[in-house]
Amino acid sequence: MFDLTTRRLYLCVGLREDLATFLPAVLRGGVDVVQLREKVAPPSDQLAPARMMASICHDFDVPFIVNDSPELARIASADGVHVGQGDATVAHCRVVLGSGAIVGLSTHSSAEFDEALAEEATYFSAGPIEPTPTKLGRPGTGVGYAVASQARSTRPVFVTGGVNATNVATLVAAGLRHFVVVRALTESSEPEASAFALRAALDEALSAVTIEPT
Repeated sequence: MFDLTTRRLYLCVGLREDLATFLPAVLRGGVDVVQLREKVAPPSDQLAPARMMASICHDFDVPFIVNDSPELARIASADGVHVGQGDATVAHCRVVLGSGAIVGLSTHSSAEFDEALAEEATYFSAGPIEPTPTKLGRPGTGVGYAVASQARSTRPVFVTGGVNATNVATLVAAGLRHFVVVRALTESSEPEASAFALRAALDEALSAVTIEPT
């Protein structure tokens, strides 16, 4: 079982034609959690790519997670699943995947986080701290929400929304320790170099602060 408390850079990526080369590139660059977040293709079209991604991630000793479907996670040999507020419940995910699987849960408000703390989730996400095209129509929560959420949790809280090599040091200084990245890598023409730059900025910022267990 993977310990997510030491994982800092979490990539969400959808299906793309170059996954077989893109994924190893960002893993070499320092990504240490990967989620297949595919909101268009049906699960049947995601199975083969998910199995490939699981194999690549495991070669790098990195946990692989799928979005929304614990059933897909099980048959694709993923390490777990991430669900949103309107998706399968954490309890259902535990029934399908068992107590040792990773189960992540999205939160977007203090009220949602209050309820999430009672769930058997492995980790939470908080945000997006700023509006993002990956969550169309959802306003930004601001950094304060993510910081307050992490302060209340003994489990990791991964912040979402516009994380990149330029702003990650500021987010670390605010008290955040775990980060979800999307566009900074998925839209890069040099994903390995971009991942390396982001990871270097993150590690430098973390080295200047006292690291708590979560």
